[in-house]
Amino acid sequence: MSGSPSTPRCTATKCHYCRRGRNNLCERWAAIGVTVAGGAAQFARAPVANCVPLPEHVRTEDAALIEPLSCAVRGYDILRAELASHVLIYGAGTMGLMMLELAKRTGASSVDVVDVNPERLATARTLGCTSAAESAAELAESGGRPRGWDVVIDATGNARAIQDGLERVGRGGTFLQFGVADYVARATIEPYRVYNQEITITGSMAVLHSYERAAELFAAGVLDPEVFISDRLPLEKYPQALEQFAAGIGRKIQVLP
Repeated sequence: MSGSPSTPRCTATKCHYCRRGRNNLCERWAAIGVTVAGGAAQFARAPVANCVPLPEHVRTEDAALIEPLSCAVRGYDILRAELASHVLIYGAGTMGLMMLELAKRTGASSVDVVDVNPERLATARTLGCTSAAESAAELAESGGRPRGWDVVIDATGNARAIQDGLERVGRGGTFLQFGVADYVARATIEPYRVYNQEITITGSMAVLHSYERAAELFAAGVLDPEVFISDRLPLEKYPQALEQFAAGIGRKIQVLP
């Protein structure tokens, strides 16, 4: 199985960040399926170093979930999650749901989820979140969170969600920008509050030394493919898959040749 980012135009001797082991921050960053042909091409190739063997019980088509899972694993590497944390996740799409599954397995006391899509909230409840609602204000009121959450994760990239999330972090808490925001998106912080309450604001970019661990977690059953892959479409319905994705319908939409 292959899917982790590659940097074909870079060598570790040329890039300041690669020399420091921060390959995901490479100055010549490139990725399979982004800057070179990927899964939508008739043929694709990957460096041997990017390939991970899979046990026989893992179906190849299901293993497409390993790459996004490796991004979620990287996010939790950044968080260095503590036991008994109270976690708030904005977004119940594929990535938000993956962060939910990992939060449950890293010792969170509670994992609350916010989304404006009722179908996605229903999926979050199916996966065992503590509570789910269309706004964090509703969760704070019903769940008794006047002090906020220890960990707040944005998995939407939406500027309004990000702004709201920054205001929901409790004292000594951490805000993780995990969703991909638009270049022009802006949010406001209160520097005094960041200082006075020792709030950490950080981000997670792609994958870093997390792909093999994601493959192991996936093989161990951390995700249910039948939940995370909402649609499996034949190749001739590729346009439909793009339309569904753009409309925010479903979760992972898989096109099978």
